[in-house]
Amino acid sequence: MKSPKIESVNPVWRQRYTIVPTPQLESVIARTWTYENGFREVWHAHEEAQLIYVTRGVLRILTPAGIWTLPPFHAMWLPAATTHELHAIGDVVVRTAYVAPDADANMQGRSRCQVLHIGELLDALVNGLTPGSQEVGDARRAELLTELFLLELARAPEVTSGTLPLPDDRRLRSICEQLLSYPENNDTIERWGERVGASPSTLGRLFRDETGLSFGQWRQQLRLVEAVARLALGVPVTVIAEELGYQSASAFIAMFRKTLGTTPQRYLNSRTEAVS
Repeated sequence: MKSPKIESVNPVWRQRYTIVPTPQLESVIARTWTYENGFREVWHAHEEAQLIYVTRGVLRILTPAGIWTLPPFHAMWLPAATTHELHAIGDVVVRTAYVAPDADANMQGRSRCQVLHIGELLDALVNGLTPGSQEVGDARRAELLTELFLLELARAPEVTSGTLPLPDDRRLRSICEQLLSYPENNDTIERWGERVGASPSTLGRLFRDETGLSFGQWRQQLRLVEAVARLALGVPVTVIAEELGYQSASAFIAMFRKTLGTTPQRYLNSRTEAVS
């Protein structure tokens, strides 16, 4: 059984976008969006910072610096004016909060893109700030919810699972573009070095300098995010393992559990906090 093809993310290196203003009088504006499988919101940016929180399905977020794959109960923090594109994998429900630049001094620590694990309190706060969840004219309640939301948001733990940093070096970019299209490729770094005209030691150093990962770690991270995307589309674990280049389903499940703290079958329905 061949799994549904997931759209290539190679165009992540393009940077055509526009700044999208969000009419905003309050310091935090929350909304809920639903996306059908395959929906794509092309490159754009917002004047405000944005929290994109997935409550159902899997959402892939692209920026010029990386690719993030968010399962349920995870969110991405995008600083103001961050260029990004969204891809829905499966039917997706997203709660998003636009945060004004002067909303809270505690948010100054969120100066870069980060994946955050959303606990039950922060989940309830985002829900409480969305239209329809508050009584009309209840300004004091909204003020308290916003204050507590910003406090909990500043404290939300960062996780690195689902993060795939992208390099700038043209040789690494060539390798990564090909692996994005063929994540099952098991060629050694020596073989890739022959193709792009660089020694294995040079490629190894560049991978660590530009992505913070070794070549092997980067490829494993790619396979993890591809696995999560395929799980969201209902692809059987045995098929995922085969398509991603693993010798057996048990080897794939062991790697998945060791890295993400739970089995593939349970991952999308679990609040387990993923580890790096």
